[in-house]
Amino acid sequence: MIPSKNFLLFALAILPIPFTSQAPLAKWSDVRQEDGCEEASAVMAMAWTNGEKAISKITAEKEIVAISDFELKKYGQFHDVALKDLRQWVFLDYFKYNAKKVRVVENIKLADIKKELSAGHLVLVPTNGQALKNPYYKSPGPERHMLVIKGYDAAKKEFIVNDSGTKRGESYRYGENILFSAIRAYPTGDHLPIVGTKKVMLAVER
Repeated sequence: MIPSKNFLLFALAILPIPFTSQAPLAKWSDVRQEDGCEEASAVMAMAWTNGEKAISKITAEKEIVAISDFELKKYGQFHDVALKDLRQWVFLDYFKYNAKKVRVVENIKLADIKKELSAGHLVLVPTNGQALKNPYYKSPGPERHMLVIKGYDAAKKEFIVNDSGTKRGESYRYGENILFSAIRAYPTGDHLPIVGTKKVMLAVER
């Protein structure tokens, strides 16, 4: 497929999405933060929709913990939150975000992610973190991990992400094939079995 002129113009653009680790103050012993990649991704996404340029570590930690506590109290679970639940529980219920501006898209192809980015939308994807082979993860890496995709470099064929799984995750780059191959939907629950390799994404608009 030949990229459109508009997409070529977007090739090196990166959405200004502020970054936070899922354990901003390195309190990985707190299970809410150890399993907080979904909540951290939502915090980054919402900061972007609000036009924020940065998130302080103290603010990020308080928000990640608060979201996890909200999920546990209202829905009985905060571990490994699936995309549909992340949309409903966090974006719509916790943040009260406009339902028309956050969409779960199933059975996606590589081009679908690029299309959302070229439209100026950010993308969240669930992944098999071990397949990403990020050298900064604690070995062997998380089996269930959420990423915020905020840009695409067409020349290098790389996606630019905010990866909350490491303090070095701001504007981290993954080859497009490595990232897309790693995308894998997982169910809400405490490390429940994963069936299949369904490709899904959550697109967020301002």
